Amino acid sequence: MRMLLDITIPHEPFNSLARQGVAGKKLGDILDAIKPETVYFTEQDGKRGAIVVVDLADPSKIPGVSEPWFITFNADVKCRIAMTPDDLKKAGLDALGKKWA
Repeated sequence: MRMLLDITIPHEPFNSLARQGVAGKKLGDILDAIKPETVYFTEQDGKRGAIVVVDLADPSKIPGVSEPWFITFNADVKCRIAMTPDDLKKAGLDALGKKWA
């Protein structure tokens, strides 16, 4: 199951960790642990943020990719299921449309 993690990192504790020279290492440790398919760092409502794509075997893996952000940076993490065009083709939208029309 491919998931999009929409992460917002508050200024603290990140600023303090950056001043200590450890913020980058902590980010690297998280990314090494969760092994994302891709990561984009961006701004989120005036705060630091990231969009992270992970592929999870099952929902029980969600805490393993979310908790490092919560615990390390007091971040907000939104988890969204993401589908590729091939995934959407397998969904059977035409049959669902006929059934529920």
